[in-house]
Amino acid sequence: MQTDRKQHGAGGWSPLNSDKYQWLEVDLGGRTQITAVATQGRYGSSDWQTAYQLMFSDSGHNWKQYRWEGHIGAFPGNSNADSVVQHKLRHLVIARFVRLIPLDWNPNGRIGLRLEAYGCLYNSDTANFDGDSSLFFKLSPRPIQTSAGSIYLKFKTMRNSGILLHAEGQNELSFTLELQKGQLLLLLRKGRSLSVDKLHLESLGSLLDDQHWHLAAVEHHSSNLNLTVDKNTKWVAIPPWFTHWDYDQMTVGAVQNRSSRNSNRNFHGCLENLVYNGLNLIELAKQKDQRVTVMGNVTFSCSEPVYVAVTFTGPQSSLRLPGATELHLAGTSVELQFRTWEKEGLLLTFDLPKREGTVWLHLKEATVYLQIHTADRAPLELKAGSALNDGQWHSVGLKSGQEDLTITVDGTTGASASPAYLITPGGQLFFGGCPAVGNSHECRNPFKAFQGCMRLLTVKEQLVDLIKVQQRLMGDYSNLQTDMCGIIDRCSPSHCEHGGSCTQSWSTFRCNCSSTGYSGATCHSSIYEQSCEAYKHRGNTSGYYYIDVDGSGPINPQLIFCNITEDKTWTVIQHNNTELTKIQPSIERNQHFEYTVNEEQLLAIISQSEYCEQELTYHCRKSRLLNTPDGAPLSWWVGGPGVGQRQTYWGGALPGSQQCACSLQENCVDHKHHCNCDAEHTAWVNDSGLLTHKESLPVRSLVLGDVQKPGSESSYMVGPLRCYGDNSVWDSAFFDKETSYLHFPTFHGELSADISLLFKTTSSSGVLLENLGIRDFIRLELSSSTEVLFSFDVGNGPLEVRVKAGVPLNDNRWHRIQAERNVREASLRLDELPAATMESPADGHIHLQLNSQLFVGGTASRQKGFRGCIRSLRLNGITLDLEKRAKVTPGVQAGCPGHCSTYGALCQNQGRCVEKTKSFSCDCSSSAYTGAFCDKDVSVSFKPETSIRYIFKEKLVNESNRRSSSPSSPIMPNMNLRAETISLSFRTSQIPALLLYVVSNRREYLVLLLNKQEQLEVRYRLESSKEEEILRSKVRNLADRQLHSVSVSRLANSVTIQVDQHNRENFNLTSGVEFNDISSLILGRFHNSPDLDPELAQLGPLGFTGCLSAVLFNSISPLKAALLRPSTSPVVVTGPIIQSSCGSDSANPYAAENTHHQSDQSGSVGGGQPLLNALRSDSALIGGLIAVVIFGIVSALAILARFLHRRKRTCQNQELKKTEDNNGLQFASQTRYGPTENQKEYFI
Repeated sequence: MQTDRKQHGAGGWSPLNSDKYQWLEVDLGGRTQITAVATQGRYGSSDWQTAYQLMFSDSGHNWKQYRWEGHIGAFPGNSNADSVVQHKLRHLVIARFVRLIPLDWNPNGRIGLRLEAYGCLYNSDTANFDGDSSLFFKLSPRPIQTSAGSIYLKFKTMRNSGILLHAEGQNELSFTLELQKGQLLLLLRKGRSLSVDKLHLESLGSLLDDQHWHLAAVEHHSSNLNLTVDKNTKWVAIPPWFTHWDYDQMTVGAVQNRSSRNSNRNFHGCLENLVYNGLNLIELAKQKDQRVTVMGNVTFSCSEPVYVAVTFTGPQSSLRLPGATELHLAGTSVELQFRTWEKEGLLLTFDLPKREGTVWLHLKEATVYLQIHTADRAPLELKAGSALNDGQWHSVGLKSGQEDLTITVDGTTGASASPAYLITPGGQLFFGGCPAVGNSHECRNPFKAFQGCMRLLTVKEQLVDLIKVQQRLMGDYSNLQTDMCGIIDRCSPSHCEHGGSCTQSWSTFRCNCSSTGYSGATCHSSIYEQSCEAYKHRGNTSGYYYIDVDGSGPINPQLIFCNITEDKTWTVIQHNNTELTKIQPSIERNQHFEYTVNEEQLLAIISQSEYCEQELTYHCRKSRLLNTPDGAPLSWWVGGPGVGQRQTYWGGALPGSQQCACSLQENCVDHKHHCNCDAEHTAWVNDSGLLTHKESLPVRSLVLGDVQKPGSESSYMVGPLRCYGDNSVWDSAFFDKETSYLHFPTFHGELSADISLLFKTTSSSGVLLENLGIRDFIRLELSSSTEVLFSFDVGNGPLEVRVKAGVPLNDNRWHRIQAERNVREASLRLDELPAATMESPADGHIHLQLNSQLFVGGTASRQKGFRGCIRSLRLNGITLDLEKRAKVTPGVQAGCPGHCSTYGALCQNQGRCVEKTKSFSCDCSSSAYTGAFCDKDVSVSFKPETSIRYIFKEKLVNESNRRSSSPSSPIMPNMNLRAETISLSFRTSQIPALLLYVVSNRREYLVLLLNKQEQLEVRYRLESSKEEEILRSKVRNLADRQLHSVSVSRLANSVTIQVDQHNRENFNLTSGVEFNDISSLILGRFHNSPDLDPELAQLGPLGFTGCLSAVLFNSISPLKAALLRPSTSPVVVTGPIIQSSCGSDSANPYAAENTHHQSDQSGSVGGGQPLLNALRSDSALIGGLIAVVIFGIVSALAILARFLHRRKRTCQNQELKKTEDNNGLQFASQTRYGPTENQKEYFI
């Protein structure tokens, strides 16, 4: 009992001084299981404590603070002197001594206390090992071989390393429990080899060398082990060779039974209640059982070495010890041990005699530094050690003599010097830091204060009695905890999720989330979207993206291809063989497919998708597929989750039908069979179709039966898995009343909780989500029209995180909220605004304990409910099915239309947002662009003979190169224009060059061209009886092989021209204002027209050489019509048309065009034979020879055609050359732009 003097009066304990350094200590007489404590104030007084802490000890030293949730627990005390306040401990404590430390008390009185502890005596079997002793157990007869077993024990030690036990059994299997650097290691081994494939190592725990009891347990279950240290359990998947738990001998306290003495790996400390498969081994040893051999001095009681430690808890902590009373000419020595997580901190400082200088011994970058500053001398600096902030005990010593100065770290001399002056304290010694201002005793600390533990302080080879310091009989201290080390390993177990690495300081920890794919204080929240659909809503186009299907859940993100089209967003998952593959008679019948994503990711994508498909194809010649529906099928495939289910239907047919698509379509080659291949035709046929039954996907293997018959040939193809529609993205509900809500099971987010959702509303406030506990709660709400509030309580009092938007949030547009709460901090993010964060209280409660239903869109009180839409609600990566619950809940409607108000801006280049029941799309029909967001330009590389004519009005056209499949052009009424808008981009080196020509049936026209000065000219002729009008831009050098954009708009007689980013140029026409009866628009080459000016007439036959992109005349895009819809659009194409990429920034213009050619190739040869990968075919050599012959013939014809074409063009150029001097237009002799050599030509 820590009292200097008792107060007069009866009925309780009250110390002389009421301050934070007082305590009440109780000896229970023996180790006791303590379950509860109760307190009262001092009888008949105003003395009571209002808050207190508890500490426990087995020996009266080395105290341990009572903690729960890994943090120091403070108990509420009394509110008067008479009432009893009892607290049941959340976990029982086994100790002999109890110490109560008042934290706060009645401000109108003093500390006053009556204390009662509840529990019962604790009995155990204990063994003490001194490092030279061990126990050897021979477990005979040999136990029955079993796949289950267990071992339990408790241990306490002050050494951070040592063997606890080593067991061996049949099949040379062994396991070892060993302490190493304060961690418990479990080593599984087969044989004596150190081979990696015969070793398995796991670790758990930290700081286990604190001389407190720790529980260790290993539980063996058929395929795994549970390794437990104290309250933390680790699930361990055991190697396949570690099959049985059948050990017949065990050594405790040493490596093995005979050569264990004097080994530095032996255990120093105590073991308690060592139980192996229900057998108490220490009890056997105490009974001197014949199966036990005792080696060395093993005693059956636990010795308690006393090492008094002190804890420097914060920046205000310090310890002052008296220095020498007289000058020691022989020098001085100071030694200590410390443990810390901090890289920096003052260990020791003192002044030299007569204050001629100062000595600092401190940590810097986890290295010990000694710095000495003296007047009129250069500073002296020594350093030693490294990585000393690892939480282990380290010793450091400072020793000075008349001629030398050394510092040692962990018993090794780290640095030395020979100063010309004596290093000895001239006064007080200060450890850890300096006292508060006004009581500093001339202490100066330019460094950070030390936070950590110290023990075994020795000054001039005399051990400092820290208990006397605690009793203030020697020296002084402030904010110091004596006779205990309060270090905590905040990284064991680690709160860093998803592989994040944990580092810590004395008071907190940090997670390094780099390369994990997750973010936040604990690496909890995924930085990736959960689906391709979600990426689309961020404006992303087709490409490879990391997909994290469960957000913060355990499934890791993986790289997946997203094919984002105008209509749908496809998730494409490849496997190891998506090519058409010929069946070899010698290969396995069973073909297995391995997918590029893991199993959990694969099944999650299929589950959350609206639709999935996988193409299944079989090409055959005299090779049956399914045979008849009445017999056993010759072939089948396996699909579905896990190992999959056997399926006997083929692509395009119904599940379980044992049929192919042709049977469903009633077009099989033989109506007697349900598959084309079952007819056994000698010609190539195929059975192909899509598998769309999600429960049977993906295809995991394929078994083909009729492949070894003489004369039969076959090949197969299993396409990639393709899915679209993410149900979780569009799952939504509409709450039309403030009293409406949806309820779900309790949200379990004890240590980490993340919430993400989208909402839209016209209301100014409302609770979006709420879940309550007895005291804890979590809530997300729209607190005002411009603010979102995230609040919760985990037992430390309510905390709030707010984000204020600069615009109203009740604008009926979708807004995204992401909230997260973990043991380190809480964060809240709204849309793309910066996240607001709030740190969690240090050493506070960390578990969020909820027990009521989760309310969405309202509260349990039915007040402050939300009116509006909530969509895509995910809690800890799990999507709540709002629509399913809304369908059975009054006042809530399933689904929420209206997406274009939010996502319409994603549609670019005059694309129009189209609403869908779920999702939206961009209509690019009035745009020159294509793609999911009308952002992909349509570009064509033109050759001189290329021509694209778009026909506006019905006209008899007799052109030999017109596609026979093109329908007659539709009649477009009222093609008399008073206004038009033209936009296009081009890249060329040809001058002059005709870019665009629009002609009417009344000899009126509109022309865009580059003149010989490389300027843009716009020529109008809107009255056939008048001359054309030329509008010339001032921008030059447009034939420089760079991409240029042009915009021309006319309203009546007012014309505006803009080139690239230059200023707009305005012009006025003097002729007519109406463009009458326009008939066609032409890009590229056209024949001479008698209606054209003679100068322009010469340009038509030359065509255009270069690249045109994004051509738009009002809402008509001739390039899109020619490339994407040639058979359904009123367009006529002659010559080669090459899809290109005009916008490439490549320095080489020829390499810049990534071309795709229109071709009528069907992809099959030889009467429907599949076109196979040459490497997969036995006929590769023959096919190669045939291909060479065909290629030679085609090449000869191509050379001949090119020769004739060039000859014709030469004649044309010669004719043009003759007229150049007369008409004044000078043509470049050579064009500097054209297709690359590897570009193929297809003449249409």
